[in-house]
Amino acid sequence: MGEYVRTRIISAVLLTVGVGGVAACQPTDGSKADGTSAPTAAASTPKDDKPTAAERKTVPDFVGMGLQSAQDKAQKQGFRSLRSHDSLGRDRHQILDRDWKVCSQNMRAGTTAGTDTTLDFGSVKLAETCPSKDVAAPSTAGGKIPDFTGKSVKAARAALDPGTSFTVKDASDARRWILVESNWKVCTQSPAAGTALRGRPVELTAVKFDEPC
Repeated sequence: MGEYVRTRIISAVLLTVGVGGVAACQPTDGSKADGTSAPTAAASTPKDDKPTAAERKTVPDFVGMGLQSAQDKAQKQGFRSLRSHDSLGRDRHQILDRDWKVCSQNMRAGTTAGTDTTLDFGSVKLAETCPSKDVAAPSTAGGKIPDFTGKSVKAARAALDPGTSFTVKDASDARRWILVESNWKVCTQSPAAGTALRGRPVELTAVKFDEPC
């Protein structure tokens, strides 16, 4: 073996021993070799996840306002949870708020309520007259068929169990398709109001709301 090769081998061995010695001298308690402590991560301060109490504001008088204007005013006052429903009990959706006006509100004007309170506006379309009080939806409470006469076909369907067999026909001689059920009112029904439900099929006849039965 040449002198040069032996010299390279000896140098490699010394280098390995030196690195191992440095590693062995490193303390395992987190301090540096010179005796000073190694920096540690600062402990995180727990956040307070408790929800803040809602502000309390005076509820304005919304009755008579356009539905869109009422909602805008409620939001400016700080109320964010807003709902609306059909005061005539026809179960219509207020798709374009500017076409509806407020007839009633669930929170009396002048009362104080938290801004997380839900405000619910009873409403009708602009050309319609507000009822003296909201028309109640038909209910099958007690297990009997309610009186659907004059109610919207949509409200009648919603009152029944989804599994109920349900048919509705045009009460006129036109034999029209009843597509938008909230625009049609019930003229006759079978079985009669007060009959025990017992899974009976329900049959209705109806005309549009602006037509006589």
